[in-house]
Amino acid sequence: MTEGISLQATGLVSGYSATPIVKGVDLTIPSGRISVIVGANACGKSTLLKTLARLLTPQSGAVLLDGQSIGSLPTKELARSLGLLPQSPIAPEGIVVSDLVGRGRHPHQKLFRSWSPQDDAAVADALEVTGITDLADRSVDELSGGQRQRVWIAMALAQETGVLLLDEPTTFLDVAHQIEVLDLLTDLNRSKGTTIVMVLHDMNLAARYADHIFAMRAGELIASGAPADVMTSELISEVFALDATVIPDPVSGAPMVLPRGRHHVLPAHAV
Repeated sequence: MTEGISLQATGLVSGYSATPIVKGVDLTIPSGRISVIVGANACGKSTLLKTLARLLTPQSGAVLLDGQSIGSLPTKELARSLGLLPQSPIAPEGIVVSDLVGRGRHPHQKLFRSWSPQDDAAVADALEVTGITDLADRSVDELSGGQRQRVWIAMALAQETGVLLLDEPTTFLDVAHQIEVLDLLTDLNRSKGTTIVMVLHDMNLAARYADHIFAMRAGELIASGAPADVMTSELISEVFALDATVIPDPVSGAPMVLPRGRHHVLPAHAV
């Protein structure tokens, strides 16, 4: 199991140029759990994730990893504790799966030290856990969207971090591959204790797979907690400006959001 690593933000303000997008966010990521950040488009979800990963420098406030500001940590030291899978990553043309996964070992490389048996073992384990060992010698360019996403996750696993941040890992995937990826991340969390933080657009998948939900609106964190406590009709209205009924998911028991529009609504549920 991965040793628990604490990740938190205090008074976090960040954005692009001088324009703040994340505005005064305080949060603590539950260690060893799956957290999902939800909110409407352009509310600051991805900006928050990039700031937690140090791709963006806070305009004020701080991101703390085990109590230390991530801004003060050497790059390789940070990369041994925290990994990021961004939206739509791009693989070098012609690279094969095993070589791309092997790039996750870079934070563990030292000056004058060649590839080691430990590196081989980490890559082999990442390939096995993600179910792509049989693809090791295939070109990434030849793979389906779901297979490529598994490869990127395998690269992040080979990095052997205690915290894994994923920005919309199910984007552009069909429903079957979305479930496949989220099941894989749940397996990783349960088998290795990896702390996982995701941005997801699908409210129902977020409610089903999250242990903890952070809900954002206009750059601010307006609610956080267990899905059953956060995913309410009132919050859906506040966060997404959407009228919805929330019922128990008949498959998982998690909250299930049923949007109400102007059409195809039974009289009993009409607004």
